Amino acid sequence: MRLKMKIGLVLAGGGVKGSAHIGAIEALEENGIKISAVAGTSIGSIVGSLYAMGYTTEEMLKLFRYFSKGLLRADPKYLMNNIRSTKSILGSGIISGQSIEDAIEECGNLKGIKNIKDIKMPIAIPTVDIKTGKEIVFTNRSIDKTQYVVKVPEEQAKEQVKYVTVSSKEKEKYIDDIEIGKAVRASCSYPGLFSPMIYKDYKFVDGGVLDNVPVEEVKKLNVDKIITIKFPPKQAENPRSAVNILSRSLDIIFDDRDTEKTRASDYIINVDVTSSSTFDIKKIDECYKMGYEKTMSEMEEIKKVLEF
Repeated sequence: MRLKMKIGLVLAGGGVKGSAHIGAIEALEENGIKISAVAGTSIGSIVGSLYAMGYTTEEMLKLFRYFSKGLLRADPKYLMNNIRSTKSILGSGIISGQSIEDAIEECGNLKGIKNIKDIKMPIAIPTVDIKTGKEIVFTNRSIDKTQYVVKVPEEQAKEQVKYVTVSSKEKEKYIDDIEIGKAVRASCSYPGLFSPMIYKDYKFVDGGVLDNVPVEEVKKLNVDKIITIKFPPKQAENPRSAVNILSRSLDIIFDDRDTEKTRASDYIINVDVTSSSTFDIKKIDECYKMGYEKTMSEMEEIKKVLEF
């Protein structure tokens, strides 16, 4: 592999299917492919943040199993208060999302990490401010009034740090000072299921609404090559529950847009987990295995593209 090549990893949203990301990362690591930066949306932000904080794939899978039921459990008291305040039968979402924030915060505490700035690996986490309809990206890039700094490992800092002038509009897109739990919760606030995450003057919903595969954001993290992991939707499906109908509808909307966004990737791993629904926690291990096997099956081509 080219000396000091930096590889960026893009992790798409997809609910429980995201455990396939863990399997894919394990396959890459087993073949000596080191990731230098990560960008993830929704479930991709959970895997991406855990990975960037230093958790192993084995630890991440255990955490997925441990937290999965609690993350999707509705709190009746919250729901009733929500309904009273919104005058709607489902309120603004049947799950608050607080459990996601708490879980990531707990994982961060074990690594001495609270704020996204505490993470050493360059990371980007998209969300959407539903009030303005604009994408907002949480990142540990240092942003000031006239420029942003792409963080790199200390041993490369003198030679590799880049200063890039950005417009005022571009600066407003980024938040570089926020608790990691809140950043991940915002990106995971799936419309209709999770309530929007209120933060200062923002009202955040799932980053997948605008940027389900944040390839452009990982490019800004000073990488040489980009690997994207995403999940193609079923070609035909007959969903019955309200949640699955919503999930299927969003899959259809996202697919064409995601295809366009991933063109800037150097390699795309399409993990076919169509046998698993977005919120079927019983499929965590199956999706993990499929991510691992799919990545291993394409390893020769991946290495060729990475000049490995």
